[in-house]
Parts: sequence; C-alpha cells; structure tokens
Amino acid sequence: MVKSNLKTIFTLTVIALLGVGVWSCKDDEEDNKGNSGNSGTGGGTAVYVDLGLSSGTKWRSENEMNPADANLGLYSFYDAYAAFGDKLPTKEQIEELVDECQWVWTGKGYNVDGPNGNSIYLPAAGVRNCEDSLGGVGVHGIYWSSMRDTNNSYSQTAWCGYYTYNNIYVKTRPCCYGGCARLVQD
Repeated sequence: MVKSNLKTIFTLTVIALLGVGVWSCKDDEEDNKGNSGNSGTGGGTAVYVDLGLSSGTKWRSENEMNPADANLGLYSFYDAYAAFGDKLPTKEQIEELVDECQWVWTGKGYNVDGPNGNSIYLPAAGVRNCEDSLGGVGVHGIYWSSMRDTNNSYSQTAWCGYYTYNNIYVKTRPCCYGGCARLVQD
C-alpha cells in the first residue's frame, strides 16, 4: 500500500512538473513574438524607450548580444554594422544622448535619464582590443554608432559612445575593438 501511494505521488508530481515546464516554454515563445532581431537580449523583454530627446529617437532598453562572444556579447564595429546597419545610432544620436540626458554612475554602468524622466541602463561591459584582450569590465564601455570616421587618415576607426566611471565621450575607436550594440528607432 505504501509503495502504491508513493508511486501515485511520484507520478502526479512528474505530471505536474511537466505541465509547468510546457506552460513556461509557451510563455517564453509568446514573449519573443514581435521582437525580431532580438539576438538574445534577454528573452524578448527589450523595448524601445522614449527618453524625450529633441529628435524623437527612441533607444532600445537592452544591448544586442553577439552569440559569437559567449562571455559578454561584444561586437567589432564590422560585425555590429553587418548585423544591424542603420539600426545602430548615428554619431549625432549618441551626441544627443550625451548632451540631453543625465548620466548617473551606478558602480557598474550608467543610468541614463532622459528629459521626460524615462531611463535606460548602459552596463560597463568593458572593451576587447584588436588582439582580443578584454579589459575594463565594470569600469568602461563602447557603444558603436553606425558611422565610420571619414575624417581620419587611419580609416579603420568608427564613432562610438565611450565612457569610463568618470567621463563620457563621443569619439572614434578602432573598428576591430569589441564593444556593445544598442539599437535606436527614429
């Protein structure tokens, strides 16, 4: 009798767990609908955030993750541009983000608060140099623009938002560097 009751309890438990597992997978699939091009940014929860910028540009709430970089999801400029093209911000859109928003260092990245009170978070994911050495995780980061630096005789650079724990710049970095991709919507 005890064996029979234990077997029944075990069977019911397995059925209940399988039911929860099937339900959970269905929810994940539902969450990912409408997020084409999500590229692994956290299960389809990323949205475009209106920060109240003068251009009307909306910034995605999460970074795009490069599946080829299992650790941090960083892209070279070439890979980011090939994957997202004009969905990456222009140099001017990054300048607008820097100029019109309040940037608050959190210890591992920046909360970027827009004029309308909405905000996005930019983690300090670090930078991978051209020799594939990673540095500065939790201290600084690069967010690629869609624009190469055409004014520089060393044409292998692109514009980016570059920041450290105490400074925010719009500058050029070598295209072979690994940085983040954050998309925008006009």
